[in-house]
Amino acid sequence: MEREGPGIVVERAQHGEGDFVVALLTPGGLWKGLAKGGASRRQAGLWEVGNIVSARWTARLPEQLGAYSAELVRPAAALAMETPDSLAILRAACQLAAQALPEREAAPESFEGLLRLLAGIDIKGFALPELCRWELVLLRELGFGLDFSSSAGSNDRLAYVSPRTGRAVTFSEAGNWVNRLLPLPEFLLGEGEADLKDCAAALRLSGHFLTRDVFGARHRPLPPARQALYEQVSLRLGGKDGGDAG
Repeated sequence: MEREGPGIVVERAQHGEGDFVVALLTPGGLWKGLAKGGASRRQAGLWEVGNIVSARWTARLPEQLGAYSAELVRPAAALAMETPDSLAILRAACQLAAQALPEREAAPESFEGLLRLLAGIDIKGFALPELCRWELVLLRELGFGLDFSSSAGSNDRLAYVSPRTGRAVTFSEAGNWVNRLLPLPEFLLGEGEADLKDCAAALRLSGHFLTRDVFGARHRPLPPARQALYEQVSLRLGGKDGGDAG
């Protein structure tokens, strides 16, 4: 059996002295394989988490782990290392993909979204808002999409999300329940630009549903890199965003 095409390195683990077990997110889902000699000086840079590669996976039987060979397409890991923020975003996104998506189940929207994020990881002001948008795509593809539809008029815009149902509500609908709702930043609706406060609110929003619906169902916490990113953003705001990521 053989598979070939683009992939994103979302996880790697040492296997023996010189090999890695690597997880790639591909258009066909999350696929693991053995990168023989992957820990060598010649190959180690290829298998850095976050890198975009052109990969070939081969196995004698479909149920086997299989073996990977690959060529580097974009060194996103090296580009992200130029700034701490970019590296934190890359690690958070890759950990989410590796731990949230089921193996060998097609996730084309999550793949395309993560590919777009990592393609612009070194563009100032791009990566954090793009991560926030991608997390909503991930939730949707996992079956936990949030409902931002509304029949309300333009004078009463969507402003909050119910933490129970995932449905967006308007200012007037919020009423006395406003303190129990999650703020909905306008940029997630395709309106305006995102500042740091907007991104903190977006991370809190998606973090709530990732924690409850994706990881809570598996009795696991939010991946540590994702939690660390939220804490880092919150710290830069002086803790004024209003709550935990989950």
